[in-house]
Amino acid sequence: MLAENNSTPRSDEELQKNMVGKLKPHNAPITLVEHDPSWHGLFEREANRIRSVLGYKALQIEHVGSTSVPGLCAKPIIDMLLVVEDSADEPSYVPVLESAGYTLRIREPEWFEHRLFKGPDTDINLHVFSSGTSEIDSMLRFRDWLRSNKTDREKYAQVKRSLAKSKWRHVQHYADAKTSIVQEILERANTIK
Repeated sequence: MLAENNSTPRSDEELQKNMVGKLKPHNAPITLVEHDPSWHGLFEREANRIRSVLGYKALQIEHVGSTSVPGLCAKPIIDMLLVVEDSADEPSYVPVLESAGYTLRIREPEWFEHRLFKGPDTDINLHVFSSGTSEIDSMLRFRDWLRSNKTDREKYAQVKRSLAKSKWRHVQHYADAKTSIVQEILERANTIK
């Protein structure tokens, strides 16, 4: 969620370094849609599928990102958080997920050993982190704060809509451009414990 806050977009080479497979340019504005209540059901279906193939190795599965916040516009891609014992230990979970149709697309060892999979038949971003990683708490705190704080939810939506109108070479550049508003909102959320 919180990428490094760079004023210049990451180069194709920087992004490709973490990609599994070929980096494909977006070269378009970002499509945002109003919240769709069916997103929760899509999350539940995927969570059940992941639990069924990983069993006890799936320590926690959460619906995160904008699709998990009623009333917030979002890209129609379900963001999911999967917590495993050690996300760097790929042999312990990657082959099982791949056998169920999930595709490993991003490997970021320098950013909390983050891994990202795409789903077999639903447009998802499955973010995998190790148990105890601080980014897990950040993602959940951000989600929960936006669910309960209408002012920040509307402010975040306004920034997203404004940024989405621009043409983005890569979707990650749009995500990186939101870093400052995400950090600002998280700072407020962190004052309430």
